Amino acid sequence: MPGGRLTQQERQQIALGLADSLPYAEIARRLDRPTSTVTREVMRNGGPTAYRADLAHRATERRAHRRGPASSSGAESAPQPHGRDAEAVAEYEETFTTVLMGSGLSKMPARVLTCLFTTDAGSLTASQLAQRLQVSPASISKAITFLESQSLVRRERDERRRERYVVDNELFYQATIASARANDQLVEIARRGATILGTHTPAATRLENIARFLDFISESITRAAEQARAVLHTGPEATSNDTARPGHDH
Repeated sequence: MPGGRLTQQERQQIALGLADSLPYAEIARRLDRPTSTVTREVMRNGGPTAYRADLAHRATERRAHRRGPASSSGAESAPQPHGRDAEAVAEYEETFTTVLMGSGLSKMPARVLTCLFTTDAGSLTASQLAQRLQVSPASISKAITFLESQSLVRRERDERRRERYVVDNELFYQATIASARANDQLVEIARRGATILGTHTPAATRLENIARFLDFISESITRAAEQARAVLHTGPEATSNDTARPGHDH
């Protein structure tokens, strides 16, 4: 499988694949590249609806010119804890950010969230985030404001009274429950429509079936989230021994 940077011809093939509504995996297969490479390339250059091969190629060249040879020396001057491979960590963080962008986050909130998730402490100050991401404090503030509005991070003060931004262990539990509650609203509005449109009419039947489907999904999601909640607080020893798998006895 080839390595190195994408060529302009490969970017043109990506653009053609997107125009044909091909999935990233199929585009990657045709290029003999990892799917993550194609996903990252598209998401960092406008997304599937705005990707342009020529613009993406020029943007990549500009980024490479700005980084220059200093990027490798920078990795050496900031060794990773626990003997981690700095290059592998950087690649993983970029891929993680791309996936978060694919789920709907804009670039800076996705970068901040990735940074927090991949930090052992699970929390950083605004200045630490700005330094790690090489962006302005204003960019961090704007991203944090958005992430807080989505309940994706929370603030707390450390012993030096500095504000720290934290990714809570229950982040995914809370997000899952919020999704189930959004379903509940759809159930309510669908059933209201069924009543207004008249019982036993085709439109009312359609809406009632949608309500029943979403009601079942919402209940199942909530029950599964409650059963799996303990996993979010499981240590590595319990995980390796497979003692915290929810519903293991069922």
